[in-house]
Amino acid sequence: MNRSARRRLTAAVLTVAAVTTGATACSSGGGTSTKAADSGTYTVWDPYPQFAKGSAWTDLLDKCGTTAGVKIKRTAFDTSDLTNKALLAAQQGNSADVLIVDNPVVSTLAEAGVLTTTDDNKLDTSKVDPNLLAASQSGGKAYGTPIGANTLALYYNKAVLKKAGVDIASVKDWKSLTAALEKVKGAGKKGITFSAIGTEEGSFQFLPWYWGSGAQLTALDSDQAVSALSLWKNWLDKGYAPNSVINNTQTTSWQEFASGDYAFAENGTWQLANAKKAGFEYGVIPVPAATGGSAAAPTGGEFVTLPVQDDTGRYATSQKLVSCLTNGQNLLDTDTTLSYVAPTSEVQDKQVAANAELKPWVDAVRAAKGRTSDDLGTKYPKISEQLWKAVQSALSGSQSPKDALKAAQSAAK
Repeated sequence: MNRSARRRLTAAVLTVAAVTTGATACSSGGGTSTKAADSGTYTVWDPYPQFAKGSAWTDLLDKCGTTAGVKIKRTAFDTSDLTNKALLAAQQGNSADVLIVDNPVVSTLAEAGVLTTTDDNKLDTSKVDPNLLAASQSGGKAYGTPIGANTLALYYNKAVLKKAGVDIASVKDWKSLTAALEKVKGAGKKGITFSAIGTEEGSFQFLPWYWGSGAQLTALDSDQAVSALSLWKNWLDKGYAPNSVINNTQTTSWQEFASGDYAFAENGTWQLANAKKAGFEYGVIPVPAATGGSAAAPTGGEFVTLPVQDDTGRYATSQKLVSCLTNGQNLLDTDTTLSYVAPTSEVQDKQVAANAELKPWVDAVRAAKGRTSDDLGTKYPKISEQLWKAVQSALSGSQSPKDALKAAQSAAK
């Protein structure tokens, strides 16, 4: 690693350490794993502490190791802790062979010089949907391949809409959605709930509306951006959405919807199991864009990456491991386990064939967008912070949407 790359790495370690101080790791793998001296053992770090030894995920890792002729030493970390551990390990020249990280983190690790490019490591990303691969791209280069994706859409309560006389097929844009909310309120029920909390969760939930307006993250104070924030503010002012959204996490927002009183809830694929337990019939539609069609929702999910190694001879085996983890059948099995949508059209079609309920989620993922896309990379966290602050200011009434976003743009620069 050259001197400038090491300086970037040191800066990244300090930055991540500052923002993750106090975060509690819930790793099932114990302390930091070090690379085994045995060249026949390869280390894998992942953010899935919920999967212990003997689970389908760890069995797949072992199977891919056997196929590649090596043993796998796997360590699981909490998502926030994993980023810091990866940066520190790289600084010490002790990176894992295979590193699976949340997609917004890829750009941070890439800029710090931690990751190899797909040109260097020969990972085949030709079948990956371009909009999903974009989350790993910086400066025209890709630094990993997605293992799966999740995103946001609108759940709806069929009984509530029926009582209000709303045909879900009529909800195609912001105007028709707002009209539906008006009817729901008139029928004595509640309209829509979402998370607008002052954290990344709030930005994550606002982005479909923000992008659905045509706004870009490089211009937070554009007319389109103001229209998106004004939409949410209007819903609160008219009682179509509760004031609790200002403090709602995605979990508490879901709990409101699960009460059975709300027509709509913005939430993710990870709530599918809870939706089936809710006790009422529900459906799912993509978040509509301002003038129709599906808005681009932000992608969640992880990327499989290959960190820089002093021993470059390890890359060939690491590449075999990743290719095994992300091949067709293994990808299908893994994404079914994780409740993710696959990153390739081929496997997405198989998912829908096996479970028709996934069709709206596949549609949403195909229209989705990485938060660090548009070559934003490590600029995104600062932009996101100003965005959620603007949302908080506008919804609380302390500033107008226009003034809140103007201040956000000024601070983001």
